[in-house]
Amino acid sequence: MSPRLLFQIHPSSGVPIYRQLMDQVRALIAAGRLTSDELLPSVRQIAEELQINHMTVSKAYSLLEREGVLERVRGQGMRAAAVVTDQPGVRQRQQSLRPVMEQLAAQAYQLDLTRDQVLAALTPFLKDLKND
Repeated sequence: MSPRLLFQIHPSSGVPIYRQLMDQVRALIAAGRLTSDELLPSVRQIAEELQINHMTVSKAYSLLEREGVLERVRGQGMRAAAVVTDQPGVRQRQQSLRPVMEQLAAQAYQLDLTRDQVLAALTPFLKDLKND
């Protein structure tokens, strides 16, 4: 899987890039899109694809490893740590979106946008999501 497909970085968001990477890794794991049998792209791959400093990626990976979210596979790279617990439910996954939604709502308020205008702007970004 290409790092570009895994991660999106928004330098102007106010959230440090290493935090954005960490949050996205957690989200991929929570959604079951990144499992313990899949290796993450290397630090160098991500840094080159996203045109960011490799130390930023390394910091994100190291912090996630320290938290037990990732584990190092000697000679191969990093992968999601094998977790014995059940997959998070929809409510827990939705809760992980809360900080981003709060930021979006605050920015929309500052820009004096209506709810309909915000939803209209958000809809194209949701077009590729599965509909259940």
